[in-house]
Parts: sequence; structure tokens; C-alpha cells
Amino acid sequence: MALTGEALGNGIAVTSTFEPDGVRLGVVRGISYGLFGAPGEFVAQARGLGAGMIRAYFYWGQVEPEPGRYRWEAVDALLGQLTGDEEAWITLCSSSPWGTRVATDFLPPSPARDQRAYGEFVRQVVRHCAGRVRYWQCDNELSNTDLLWAGTAPEYVEQLTTFYRAVKDADPAAAVVLGGCGYDVFSSEPGSAPRLFFDHLADAGREAFDLFSVHLYGDVASVPAYLDQARELMRSHGYLKPVVVGEHGGPQPFEFPEAMAVMQQVFAAAFSEPPPAQSTGELAAQAGQDTPERRAMDALYDQIADLPPALQMFMAGCPADLEARRDRINGRQVVMRTLLALACGVHRTAYWNLAPEYPGPVDDRQMMHLLIGKLPLLGYRDGDLAVRHPAAQAFALLAEKTAGARAVSRVTADGPPGLYAFEVDRAGRGPLLVVWDHRDPFDGEDEPPADLSWPWPADTATVTDVFGHGWTARRQHGHIRLPVSATPLLVEPPAQ
Repeated sequence: MALTGEALGNGIAVTSTFEPDGVRLGVVRGISYGLFGAPGEFVAQARGLGAGMIRAYFYWGQVEPEPGRYRWEAVDALLGQLTGDEEAWITLCSSSPWGTRVATDFLPPSPARDQRAYGEFVRQVVRHCAGRVRYWQCDNELSNTDLLWAGTAPEYVEQLTTFYRAVKDADPAAAVVLGGCGYDVFSSEPGSAPRLFFDHLADAGREAFDLFSVHLYGDVASVPAYLDQARELMRSHGYLKPVVVGEHGGPQPFEFPEAMAVMQQVFAAAFSEPPPAQSTGELAAQAGQDTPERRAMDALYDQIADLPPALQMFMAGCPADLEARRDRINGRQVVMRTLLALACGVHRTAYWNLAPEYPGPVDDRQMMHLLIGKLPLLGYRDGDLAVRHPAAQAFALLAEKTAGARAVSRVTADGPPGLYAFEVDRAGRGPLLVVWDHRDPFDGEDEPPADLSWPWPADTATVTDVFGHGWTARRQHGHIRLPVSATPLLVEPPAQ
């Protein structure tokens, strides 16, 4: 990766060129690593899925629990798993019991009481990693809720500037990533609080980051528009920097109107009082307590049989057929979101997420479990990440088929109105074709496939759907015929 720029008369970079060494599909470990328990092995399991980039979180108080005293156990546990074949991306969250405005070791991150102390913390962590981490991110999804950043946009820019200088001082070759621009920004109207927040970051913080990170949730078809919005945000201030996808995943309840009609009532009841503190100790003390959130979730589960199927499938203990349907939607969207992003010029993507935060019982009466609890690719068995969920197979298949990818292009062809078709240029391998028909994410799979005729140079083509079912298509009159549906097909020349 090379970052270069041209400059205006005032010295502000207006272009930044990303020279990628191909495409890398990555995963996010989760919102913590080694914070709620011993830092376990996960990089090998991620590599086993074909992930070429690993994103992990560390917290200020986790690494520097007291001024000047550092604990490197979790950081060293991560570094000890790296082979150099993968790229490492660390998100450093400014949560500290002593160093930040909000005293906590978990959430929310907040402005440092002393920017010099914060800068020294960042500098020490980057130096400790000795060039083995490619990307350093300053906090996460900033404008979403006060739970992810308890500060203002100007305060974040001040902290980002400190962060940038500290990273570059310790490792000039590393890239600094702007805190993730999320769905709340893309889905809101101009002039809304989330838009204004990131507009200020894009303007005042332009000299303090190298890569603009976006989070691609929501309607799959909106991925290109979201990426356009991110770039337009920078262009409106006279520059453009590379965009990376720090998170993507789905489905989630807010993608389904019938589910959201119920969810809005649950949200209103769950957050009728301010959310409780989120330090590790306070979370442990609050486990199982009677809170507005738990009462709202209990009431939701009491009526599970009467809820829309599109909401039931996100709930623990839902009917097996709905569980399987959600799994299939999840697998499809792994491919869809990734291909759409790559076709828009993104070369680094990270799926949310690899696995639960820690081995142990899952509290399904938390709102976050309803929203993202079924997205992990892997699960625990006897304390090890040994369970592959169905979406993991889809991720691994896509990673294998796109290995060596240099570029992805969307192509147009005669076919059903919702046809999505992509060509993947792969070094040392023949081109890969990926096609699907854009349909309703819940019941679109029930529609019959459409017949697609596609020009093909070889006598046969190997066709694999996202679930791993394969067959051979034979050319007739210069074309192969493909049954295009809501399930992506990956088509390539036969193996030599």
C-alpha cells in the first residue's frame, strides 16, 4: 500500500492514491479482545476461512490500567498469532478509568483529560507492535450513539490529530483510519446530527487520517450509494482519500419493514431510561438484573409466535425453518456486500464479526443480541473456536474463489431486471463471474430462477452457488445457460 498526495496552495492534500497489492477480505474479531477473559487464539481460525486481514480492538485502560504502567498480555497474544501473511488492523478505543472524561474500561470512549498522556499511550502501543500492524484506527462508530463516543465532533478531531501524530512518530509507514462512518450517517437526511458530525470530521480532520472507513449495513442494494456518499463527503471539502470497509454484515432486523414496525416499540420501551454504564465490572454486576431493556425483551419473547417471521428469525429459539432461512440470507449477503464494495473500488473489507466476545452463555435478552447476535462466523466448542456457522462456509468459498483478485468490475447484460453481474480479474487464474438476481431478501428465494444466457469462451464452466453446491455448465452456440436467482453463482473456467 502506498499513500501519496497532491496539494493545494494551503498544503491540504486533495487526492490520495491507494496502490493495492490486490484484494483482501478480512474479519473483525469483535468489539473486544482479551478484555472479558483470557485472549484466546483466533487468527489461525480466521486464516482458515481465507481472511487476509484481521481487525481487533484494544482499550486504553486495558493496556495502560494506571499512568505509565502497561500490560501487554492481550497485545502480545495477538502479535504472537500473526505470521506476516495477513494484514493487522487495530482499533484503539479511548476508554480509561483514569485518563478520559468518562471513567470506564469498556464503553463509552470519550475525550482524554490530557492529550499528551493519550498521545504517549498511542505511541507506546504502536512502538510495541514494531511495524507488524498495518492500520491504526482512532475509536470506532463515532456518531451512532453516546455509547460509542461520548464527546463532540471537534473533540474527536483534536484526539484524532493527537492519534495521527503519535502513530506517524512511532511507525511512519502505518496508515491511520478515521473512526467508522456508519449506517446512521448514510440513512439520515442532510443536516441531521450524524451527517453534521461526519461533515465536521471530513473537513476539520482531513489532515489527520489516511483511510476513510465505512460500515456497510442496511439494504444490500444501497452499498454503492453509501460508498458514493462517503467519497462525496470528502470531495465537498476538496480532497479524496481511499475508502475501506471496516465492517459489513447482514441481515439485521432493520432491513425488514415488518420487523422494524415491532422493533421501534421495543426500542422505545428498552431505552425509556438512559442506558446503564458499560464498564466490565458494571456489566457483570448488572447481568440478569431487571432493567427496562430486559423487560422489553422479555415481553418480545413472550409473543414470539405471533411476531412477523422476518423478526422471529433473529430471535433465540425461533423455528428451525426460520433459523435456516436467516442462515441462507446471511450467506448470500456475505457475497453480495463484498462484491458490491469491491466493484466500487474498495480493496479492503472486514466482515462483522468472527466470533462471540468470549466463550460462555449468551444473554439473548439483550437488544444487541437481537441486532447482531447471529452474525458471527464461528462459535465456541469447549472453549475453542471450533464451530463453523453456515455463513463461514460462504465467506471461505468467496475468499477461495477471489484469491489473487486484482480488480472487480460490474458488467451489464441482457437478463432479469434485477440482474447483478461481476467479473473478477484474478492473477494467475482465469476470470471469475459472479451473478445473482436482486430479490426480496426474505422471500425472494421462493421465486423460480430466471434463465440467463452468458457468452463463454470455454467448452464448459464450473458453477458453484454460495452454499457450495456445484455443477458443470456446457457451452452451446457460444453461451452457457445459468439459473439466476437470489442465490449468487460463482462461475469460472474448468480447472486445468
